[in-house]
Amino acid sequence: MNADSAESHPAGRRERNKDAKRAAIFDAAATLFEAHGFAAVTTQQIAEHADVAAGTVFRYASSKAELLLMVYNVEFERAVARGQDAAVRHAAREAAVTALLAPLLEWGSTHAENTLAYQRELLFGTANERYRAEGLELAADLVARIAAIITRPEPSGDDALQAARSVFGALHLALIEVATGVWHIADPVATLSTQVRQIIAGADRVARHPDDHGKEAQP
Repeated sequence: MNADSAESHPAGRRERNKDAKRAAIFDAAATLFEAHGFAAVTTQQIAEHADVAAGTVFRYASSKAELLLMVYNVEFERAVARGQDAAVRHAAREAAVTALLAPLLEWGSTHAENTLAYQRELLFGTANERYRAEGLELAADLVARIAAIITRPEPSGDDALQAARSVFGALHLALIEVATGVWHIADPVATLSTQVRQIIAGADRVARHPDDHGKEAQP
């Protein structure tokens, strides 16, 4: 064994140990949040479940909120992946966007408390935290996916992006409604589909008649 190989082994072991601890913390947080809900779980419980010191947890996530974001970013990404697989089977834009977003609504309905906490921390959490930044990147990617569907065959550019942001806003409210039951919507997917259709129709109108945009607001 040469000197370079001998020196690389401790570093390799350290990285494997770090990966193993992160995986244990992730699994512990996911299990406890799933079983008891975000509010009822403590970082001490997560540390004990992961069989690590409490201080070790904070080396991987700076707070309980960051632990939730770490776990639910993965769930968010998986839901989007399922939606993307479903969306490609639809030619109509409304149907494709609805198929893309439906798994997120399903996810929100089965993890109500944690979904609300995740949305809150994603929107209003501490700036510059690792997992919040990752979550915001996932949200931006979802908006880009929506815009890519809306642009076939029109509108394009900024109009599609603005429409996609409106759809994302509708999704955000739909997730709140699903999680809280505040409006008792019988079919959230159908309701969101209607909103998607209205938003796309508005974007199409702007694309076809850009000179008319804003005329209704003029005195």
